[in-house]
Amino acid sequence: MKPKLLILLLFCCKLSFAQDIDVKKFGVEPNTFADVTAGVAKAIEACRNQPDSRIVFPKGRYDFWPDQAQENTYYISNTSTVEEYPSKKIKAGMLLKQLKNITIEGNNSTFVFHGKMATWILDKCENIRIQNLNFDYERPGMSEMTIKEINPTSVLVEVHPDSRFDIINGTLQWYGEKWVSKNFHAILVNPETGVNTYSSWDPFLKSTASVVAPLTVKFSGDFSKFKAKPGEVLTVRDRFRDYVGAFNNRSKNIALHNVHMNFMHGLGIISQFSENLHYDSLFVEPEKGSGRVIASSADGTHFSGCKGQITIANSRFRGLHDDAINVHGTHLKVMEVISGNQLRLRFMHGQSYGFEAFAAGDSVALLRAKSLQIFENRVVKSVKLINEKELLVELTAAVSAQLKTGDFVENVTWTPSLTVKNSRFEGSNARGILVTTRRKVLIENNVFFRLGMHAILIENDAMGWFESGPVADVTIRKNVFEDCAYNSYPDNYVINIFPQNREPVPGYWVHKNIRILNNTFKVYDDPILAARSTNGLTFQGNKIIQTNFMKRGDKRPAILLTADTKVILKDNDFGAEKSPVVELREMKKTDIKSDMKFEIKSN
Repeated sequence: MKPKLLILLLFCCKLSFAQDIDVKKFGVEPNTFADVTAGVAKAIEACRNQPDSRIVFPKGRYDFWPDQAQENTYYISNTSTVEEYPSKKIKAGMLLKQLKNITIEGNNSTFVFHGKMATWILDKCENIRIQNLNFDYERPGMSEMTIKEINPTSVLVEVHPDSRFDIINGTLQWYGEKWVSKNFHAILVNPETGVNTYSSWDPFLKSTASVVAPLTVKFSGDFSKFKAKPGEVLTVRDRFRDYVGAFNNRSKNIALHNVHMNFMHGLGIISQFSENLHYDSLFVEPEKGSGRVIASSADGTHFSGCKGQITIANSRFRGLHDDAINVHGTHLKVMEVISGNQLRLRFMHGQSYGFEAFAAGDSVALLRAKSLQIFENRVVKSVKLINEKELLVELTAAVSAQLKTGDFVENVTWTPSLTVKNSRFEGSNARGILVTTRRKVLIENNVFFRLGMHAILIENDAMGWFESGPVADVTIRKNVFEDCAYNSYPDNYVINIFPQNREPVPGYWVHKNIRILNNTFKVYDDPILAARSTNGLTFQGNKIIQTNFMKRGDKRPAILLTADTKVILKDNDFGAEKSPVVELREMKKTDIKSDMKFEIKSN
């Protein structure tokens, strides 16, 4: 048989086994405003014994309530402390558990969620595709109000219709479907400029509120220190992350296509110990025409301890209370060396604990906290959870005497490659991309527009968030960065390579091989690039254009290099700034190779 004919026959056989599952067969009808959660769960379960299933939703609106949703306990990285949310129980509109080869076809439907619940959970699943869907909440967890008038003793606001409130004893209380906000965090948004700045709800809590017209509230009190302008939107949420927008747990080969996340509670789409994640045309932004300005209470996407290939392409992130993309692992502290090959390890950050950070066969790196120097590598033989904060890890070989209590361990096996391309990032008070992974990273053909903090941050630390690890192959090319990092003054560098190694080791570099090539930086201020403890840094072919978007600060270096960083500066066009300032800290001039004219400032 000819090879082409054989391939065709195999493809036809595969199609013949594909199953379309119409949700109407399970009592799920669009545009009824009835709770479809139980019916959708039955449609999902019908896929269990049918290979290549496709769950098809006729176009329309579908409503999900938590009442009939299954509740499960999940310990999720970077979410909540024991004090903030001890139970870790969450519900989801769609729960897929230990399922394979399923496509959820939305036909551009809108899924509307009620109360506190995640949109979906994929738990130990494989080959799942979600496409052509819009996700939103009847009452988003973000409350929004537009400033109409402001003076030192009063503020008049118009509350967005989706933000439910009541006035109780003169105090405005935000509430939703079976929830109230108690721990407030506020960001002020200027819809005209796209600028997002940190603000406060405190003066409103201390004022007297009264309704003066439908959705119009007057606050009387001391607003002399509250900085806002008419037309700006104050966005307020509960700072505790009791929920996530969606959760991919221990899953593999997950694809999102033409998915709109119009709002997400908590941390956004978080993937934990998952492999091969491909997001094409993912739009984390408020629904067009909704009048809302915020789409996520925290990150847009978050990847903790993943591996394989992560790809985000042709996507848009707009209106976030935190970062758009965060990719990292987790450092665990060595609390005790029980024997030559047994270690008691502890999760150190209050919001990250309880999950399976290691498994038998995983490779691990042993490192110092203050220098981030990796001094040994080992393989895990077994893991036992002592309690939700501590693990007993047995290695296949004994560690050397170098390992001390207080050192840290990183899972090297669960580290991904990352590609982010052809996407746009805007409308956030925080950052665009945070990435700490030792595998290949490509950030290409993106637009970073007026992000409040660094457009790209490459960190790695074992003393703060404990987010690991080093990078070894990063290319940042052909991107446009415009007026970013205004919330980070005076260290408002557009790209910041900043490992938290407080005690650098001479001749040891935390990060390696970072290439920043042929990008356009449209900036209102001096700072462009900061780098620390990096070997093989190239900044080449970049164009810097002054915008005068904001008032420039005091004169500062365009490039800040720290801790023995080795760098090539070549073929960059700084426009009117013919000789930019390059500041060196714990550096030698010979660490720089350059054909540029620049002014050296040494510290």
